[in-house]
Amino acid sequence: MKTIILLTISNIFMTFAWYGHLKHRDIKLVYVILISWFIAFFEYCFQVPANRIGYGEFSAVQLKTIQEVISLTVFCIFAALYLKESIRWNHMVGFGFIVLAVFFIFKVK
Repeated sequence: MKTIILLTISNIFMTFAWYGHLKHRDIKLVYVILISWFIAFFEYCFQVPANRIGYGEFSAVQLKTIQEVISLTVFCIFAALYLKESIRWNHMVGFGFIVLAVFFIFKVK
């Protein structure tokens, strides 16, 4: 569970570093890059320990899959609440296919 929590926190920072500036298009790109790097530092402070702690309990492929599912979940919430974008049915179908991929990665031996 610690790995999941750390990955979630990491992805919150990552999402703001990568996409938070889209709401502030008036800020010069060079400043956006510097601010994003600063935010991304905290992403790494959670991502690296999450992977270190989780490796062994999960394989590297499983860790990456968990990270991607968390990333999409965090991004959907971010897009809806922060960017005020709607999540449409086709987005949900696409995410459903990703959940199917999770099934194959974790259950099929």
